[in-house]
Amino acid sequence: MPKQKTKKAAAKRFKITATGKVKHRSAGTSHLATRKSKKRRRQLRGTDLLSKVEAKRIIPLIRT
Repeated sequence: MPKQKTKKAAAKRFKITATGKVKHRSAGTSHLATRKSKKRRRQLRGTDLLSKVEAKRIIPLIRT
């Protein structure tokens, strides 16, 4: 039986932390930033964690 391949699209977008949580980049950060408020831009910086429900769906795609 051949090995399962990692879903590369998911692997590029999500990272699994040492404790098993899933990090991702905030949506809406790539362009059109001038129309967003300073507060919103500041809050979009860095990475966020996915909810447990979403993480449960993503982890199998990366860990295969």
